[in-house]
Amino acid sequence: MNGPRQSILVISRHAHQGSSLARAALDTALSCAAFEQPVALLFQGEGVLQLLPEQDCSALRVRNLRKVIDSLPLYDIDCIYVDAEAATEFALSADQLPACARLLDGPALQRLLTQHDHVLAF
Repeated sequence: MNGPRQSILVISRHAHQGSSLARAALDTALSCAAFEQPVALLFQGEGVLQLLPEQDCSALRVRNLRKVIDSLPLYDIDCIYVDAEAATEFALSADQLPACARLLDGPALQRLLTQHDHVLAF
Protein backbone atom coordinates (compact mmCIF):
# COMPACT_ATOMS: atom_id res chain seq x y z
CA MET A 1 0.00 0.00 0.00
CA ASN A 2 1.29 3.44 -0.89
CA GLY A 3 1.61 6.12 1.77
CA PRO A 4 0.10 9.58 1.49
CA ARG A 5 1.44 11.74 -1.31
CA GLN A 6 3.79 14.43 -0.11
CA SER A 7 3.61 17.86 -1.71
CA ILE A 8 6.90 19.26 -2.97
CA LEU A 9 7.93 22.83 -3.65
CA VAL A 10 10.99 23.24 -5.87
CA ILE A 11 12.66 26.65 -5.65
CA SER A 12 14.84 27.81 -8.53
CA ARG A 13 17.08 30.75 -7.58
CA HIS A 14 19.65 30.70 -10.37
CA ALA A 15 19.71 31.81 -13.98
CA HIS A 16 20.35 29.11 -16.53
CA GLN A 17 23.66 30.66 -17.63
CA GLY A 18 26.82 29.72 -15.76
CA SER A 19 25.36 27.00 -13.58
CA SER A 20 23.54 23.71 -13.89
CA LEU A 21 21.33 24.47 -10.87
CA ALA A 22 18.46 25.89 -12.94
CA ARG A 23 18.30 22.74 -15.03
CA ALA A 24 18.61 20.57 -11.90
CA ALA A 25 15.59 22.32 -10.37
CA LEU A 26 13.48 21.64 -13.47
CA ASP A 27 14.69 18.04 -13.70
CA THR A 28 13.79 17.50 -10.05
CA ALA A 29 10.30 18.90 -10.56
CA LEU A 30 9.78 16.73 -13.63
CA SER A 31 11.04 13.64 -11.79
CA CYS A 32 8.65 14.26 -8.91
CA ALA A 33 5.76 14.72 -11.32
CA ALA A 34 6.70 11.48 -13.12
CA PHE A 35 6.15 9.68 -9.81
CA GLU A 36 2.79 11.43 -9.40
CA GLN A 37 3.90 13.63 -6.52
CA PRO A 38 2.16 17.00 -6.26
CA VAL A 39 4.86 19.49 -7.20
CA ALA A 40 5.01 23.25 -7.55
CA LEU A 41 7.81 25.50 -8.78
CA LEU A 42 8.86 28.85 -7.36
CA PHE A 43 11.22 31.16 -9.23
CA GLN A 44 13.14 33.58 -7.01
CA GLY A 45 16.13 35.88 -7.43
CA GLU A 46 18.00 35.35 -10.68
CA GLY A 47 15.82 32.29 -11.27
CA VAL A 48 13.14 34.57 -12.73
CA LEU A 49 15.46 35.17 -15.71
CA GLN A 50 14.60 31.64 -16.88
CA LEU A 51 11.11 32.95 -17.60
CA LEU A 52 12.17 35.50 -20.21
CA PRO A 53 10.66 34.53 -23.56
CA GLU A 54 12.60 34.30 -26.82
CA GLN A 55 16.03 33.83 -25.26
CA ASP A 56 18.89 32.97 -27.58
CA CYS A 57 21.12 30.75 -25.49
CA SER A 58 23.04 29.14 -28.35
CA ALA A 59 26.10 31.38 -27.94
CA LEU A 60 26.32 30.27 -24.31
CA ARG A 61 25.86 26.62 -25.30
CA VAL A 62 23.03 26.14 -22.84
CA ARG A 63 19.48 25.04 -23.48
CA ASN A 64 16.69 27.60 -23.41
CA LEU A 65 14.78 26.48 -20.32
CA ARG A 66 11.72 28.60 -21.11
CA LYS A 67 10.59 25.96 -23.59
CA VAL A 68 10.75 23.32 -20.84
CA ILE A 69 8.93 25.65 -18.44
CA ASP A 70 6.16 26.25 -20.98
CA SER A 71 5.65 22.48 -21.24
CA LEU A 72 5.29 21.89 -17.47
CA PRO A 73 1.46 21.74 -17.53
CA LEU A 74 1.79 18.69 -19.80
CA TYR A 75 3.45 16.95 -16.84
CA ASP A 76 0.71 18.05 -14.42
CA ILE A 77 2.89 20.81 -12.98
CA ASP A 78 0.30 23.54 -13.02
CA CYS A 79 1.57 25.58 -10.08
CA ILE A 80 4.32 27.93 -11.15
CA TYR A 81 4.99 30.82 -8.80
CA VAL A 82 7.15 33.87 -9.30
CA ASP A 83 8.57 36.12 -6.61
CA ALA A 84 7.02 39.48 -7.51
CA GLU A 85 9.92 41.45 -6.00
CA ALA A 86 12.47 39.54 -8.11
CA ALA A 87 10.34 39.98 -11.24
CA THR A 88 10.30 43.73 -10.63
CA GLU A 89 14.04 43.80 -9.91
CA PHE A 90 14.79 42.14 -13.26
CA ALA A 91 12.12 44.14 -15.17
CA LEU A 92 10.06 41.05 -15.95
CA SER A 93 6.47 42.01 -16.72
CA ALA A 94 3.42 39.83 -16.14
CA ASP A 95 2.82 39.44 -19.89
CA GLN A 96 6.28 37.83 -20.26
CA LEU A 97 5.44 35.08 -17.78
CA PRO A 98 4.09 31.65 -18.71
CA ALA A 99 0.29 31.60 -18.74
CA CYS A 100 0.11 29.41 -15.62
CA ALA A 101 2.52 31.56 -13.56
CA ARG A 102 1.33 33.51 -10.53
CA LEU A 103 3.16 36.47 -9.01
CA LEU A 104 3.46 36.32 -5.22
CA ASP A 105 4.47 39.01 -2.75
CA GLY A 106 6.30 38.48 0.59
CA PRO A 107 3.38 37.28 2.76
CA ALA A 108 2.06 35.01 0.01
CA LEU A 109 5.55 33.54 -0.44
CA GLN A 110 5.68 32.71 3.27
CA ARG A 111 2.31 30.96 3.05
CA LEU A 112 3.47 29.01 0.02
CA LEU A 113 6.49 27.68 1.91
CA THR A 114 4.33 26.42 4.76
CA GLN A 115 1.80 24.72 2.45
CA HIS A 116 4.25 22.06 1.24
CA ASP A 117 5.58 18.99 2.97
CA HIS A 118 9.02 19.29 1.36
CA VAL A 119 10.92 22.30 0.03
CA LEU A 120 13.90 21.76 -2.30
CA ALA A 121 15.98 24.82 -3.19
CA PHE A 122 18.42 25.05 -6.09
